[in-house]
Amino acid sequence: MNKIQKIAIANRGEVAVRIIRACQELGLETVLLCSEADHTSMAARTADETFLIGGSPSSESYLNIENNIRGAIASGADAVHPGFGFLSENADFAKACENERLVFIGPSADSIRLFGDKISAKNLVEKIGGPLIPGYSGDDQSVEKITKEAERIGFPVIVKATAGGGGRGLKVARTSADLKNAVESAQREAGSAFGSSKIFLEKYLDSAKHIEVQIFGDASGKIHHLFERDCSVQRRHQKIIEEATSSLKRELSEKIVAAAVKIASAAKYRGAGTVEFLVQDNQFYFMEMNTRLQVEHPVTEMVMGVDLVKAQIMTAMGQALSWPDTMEPRGHAIECRLYAEDPFKGGIPSTGRLGFTHFPDGPFRRFDVGFEEGDEITAYYDPMIAKLIVWDETRIRAIQKMKRVLNDTIIFGVQTNIPLLKKIFSHPEFIDGSMTTQFFEKHFAKALDAQSLVNDDLKIAEELYRKVGEAKAGSSTGAASLPNPWFHSWEAN
Repeated sequence: MNKIQKIAIANRGEVAVRIIRACQELGLETVLLCSEADHTSMAARTADETFLIGGSPSSESYLNIENNIRGAIASGADAVHPGFGFLSENADFAKACENERLVFIGPSADSIRLFGDKISAKNLVEKIGGPLIPGYSGDDQSVEKITKEAERIGFPVIVKATAGGGGRGLKVARTSADLKNAVESAQREAGSAFGSSKIFLEKYLDSAKHIEVQIFGDASGKIHHLFERDCSVQRRHQKIIEEATSSLKRELSEKIVAAAVKIASAAKYRGAGTVEFLVQDNQFYFMEMNTRLQVEHPVTEMVMGVDLVKAQIMTAMGQALSWPDTMEPRGHAIECRLYAEDPFKGGIPSTGRLGFTHFPDGPFRRFDVGFEEGDEITAYYDPMIAKLIVWDETRIRAIQKMKRVLNDTIIFGVQTNIPLLKKIFSHPEFIDGSMTTQFFEKHFAKALDAQSLVNDDLKIAEELYRKVGEAKAGSSTGAASLPNPWFHSWEAN
């Protein structure tokens, strides 16, 4: 059993705050390993102490193994929690922690290495008879060989980086004429992002749902599953909205969950992990396994009544979980990612200092926030400000609640994607649950029209304008001189 009193958080933003608060509830000390850009951040203010590990660029700080290890040791930490992204799925980092007798709060380095290489992961799934998408993952990486294999598989195909993640090193070729450019582009991108240019092919499923299963290997070796999530609403392979559970028929979801448990059991997996599948025409196929906490873990926590971060920490300490042998989900939860970006300019990041912020508290509303008024949104990192999560007894009521939350959330200082999210939640395909991974490209590929607001927003803007005007009716300027919020895109801020 590992004795842990202080945990170093090797991450930033909302996930760092999330981990720090879980540690505080468990009575554990925390130290934030932070970059220069984040040394006055909300996470830094929340932690017991901070340790500067490098400059603002990720390569100098959050992706620098030596600096993170040095910071954890110097601050007297017993363990390191990597959060998600950055070094969370880096087997060398997990091994370096082990070598320095720091408890890595996650799976073993061997598990990370196994599933981090998508080909070795597919080989494991094939060995146990799991569901695989037709593809090619051979050592011959020549364009000639890959073209021949693509023709055997049948177009369209998707080109993926072996060590990829987050949508990088991933290209779609719809015809043989597209393939050469797709392969060369994927190889360049993969080499730059992951240090390996090796790629593989898969049949491209163009009307699939992205379904993932939350699994957890506890300290006794038992693999728990906490049912599935639907993550089909994506932009350029990056998730925007996630929900738990899915709208799949129960018989199909049970098969998917069973396959996920079988895969994790074969790997003797320990800790939190997510097995991802594509589902099309009532068939499902293994895609990958993420060996870390997921961004979207809160929706599972909401429907299952568990705390996955505390479970990670307790498992790392060798403690048993208090979960029952069988658990059932209750109700429906939805999460959307709140980004500092301009939806009227195609989603380009919006940097700057946050002004007034307001997240509307209410029953079964959760806000995982990484920034507060006065904090700086920089160009160095992912522009996610917060995650908005709601729970209700049915999916339709959860959608209605999220629309209300989006209407009442206020962010000044930077542009946000709230107008885009509101349009997605009002789209018929999202409401009826039929959306696939093509949903965003099909309906929202273009930037929003800056001159158009939905009717409800127009009414809100006009009511605001009227009330402010009445309040100033006795002044010499009167309501006529007030700035009209309709023309100032008030809701985009």
